[in-house]
Amino acid sequence: MGISQPAAVLPRALDAALARALRLFPVVVVTGARRTGKSTLARTSTAVTPRPYLTLDAAEVRAMAEHEPRAFVTQAPALSVDEVQRAPDLLFAIKEAVDRDPAPGRFVLTGSANLLLMHRVAESLAGRARYLTLWPMARREQLGMGEAGCWSALLDAEPRAWPSILGAQVAPRDSWRELAARGGYPQPALHFGEPRQAADRAELFAGYAQTYLERDLRTLAAVESLYDFQRVMRAVCERLGQVIHQSDIARDVGLPRTTVQRYLNLLEVSYQLVRVDAYAVNLTKRLIKSPKYYWSDTGLALHLTGDSAPVGAHLENVILTDLLAWRETEVTRPNVFYWRTSTGEEVDFVVERKGRLLAVEVKATSNPGYADARHLRTFLSEYGSTVQGALLLHDGDEITWVSERVLAAPWWTVI
Repeated sequence: MGISQPAAVLPRALDAALARALRLFPVVVVTGARRTGKSTLARTSTAVTPRPYLTLDAAEVRAMAEHEPRAFVTQAPALSVDEVQRAPDLLFAIKEAVDRDPAPGRFVLTGSANLLLMHRVAESLAGRARYLTLWPMARREQLGMGEAGCWSALLDAEPRAWPSILGAQVAPRDSWRELAARGGYPQPALHFGEPRQAADRAELFAGYAQTYLERDLRTLAAVESLYDFQRVMRAVCERLGQVIHQSDIARDVGLPRTTVQRYLNLLEVSYQLVRVDAYAVNLTKRLIKSPKYYWSDTGLALHLTGDSAPVGAHLENVILTDLLAWRETEVTRPNVFYWRTSTGEEVDFVVERKGRLLAVEVKATSNPGYADARHLRTFLSEYGSTVQGALLLHDGDEITWVSERVLAAPWWTVI
């Protein structure tokens, strides 16, 4: 799929949620991995009223934020501040400012680290801020549609309506392998997304990884060996979609388990690693409760492992990334889990929304059949009427029921 529009003109699925938050909260914090488009969103979104835009990447701006934080936050009635995690003490000045004047929409803050996990920041803005996460661009965002997949439409409808909903979608068929290879960071995805541009895209990913390791990571915490940290990154990317035990990674890379745990936490805080927890409501079966891990951007994950050919786990990761982008658009954020029994029965994703469940299984096959839905049938049997229905996403063209309450649908009709 060729995409030529510049990233700055493409709407994001988060626009509506950002507008809603700005009407209600004095501070809106947009977090996410570096280069997902947070700065562009803060500068160009129609949800953000005209205001000064200041980035703490600039040394002189950061110096003022660090040494004169009160003067910094009062230089205009409303401000957008980029990379705010680079001057954490600025948050206390913002807290004082909004305590004096709690008018909605005063500050839009962006950051490349999970500020909710930075305790000082979370405490300083408690009750004053709405936090939103900008994930790498979903496929429909790359197409200029300004939305993630049609998950809300499916969850709002009875399963019998699903074939009509999916049949009416206008997003074109696509190659999931090409989608996984280009990922969702705007520059490689939109400007270097063609297969013939793979070498240039790899250069961009190499620069991204170097910047992350040498700059963002050091801002968050001291890392004794960047080489060892890279080895942990690669080990995770080689296990996408698997239940990962920290002791296994520690053994494979030859590091203490405590070091691996700290590195995984840093990857999660900086939005590289995505942890999917187990759906642990146990009715009759013994369940696996350890998390599974994915990467926020499949293109970068492939680069880190040196792989050129995406596999089925990367298609799962593509679906998950879309689910995460969609989740941020909901007022009450749904939960995304996976489900696995001690005997090996597994469902890739379980979406929990408003007390109802949607089970999603992802298969790279183009011809799914009854056998491919066996674990979905087990899940439906286990949880009964709490499950709205089940989707078996595949790489074919047909939308068809493969079992009672299990609809097989092409992945590209959903996301």
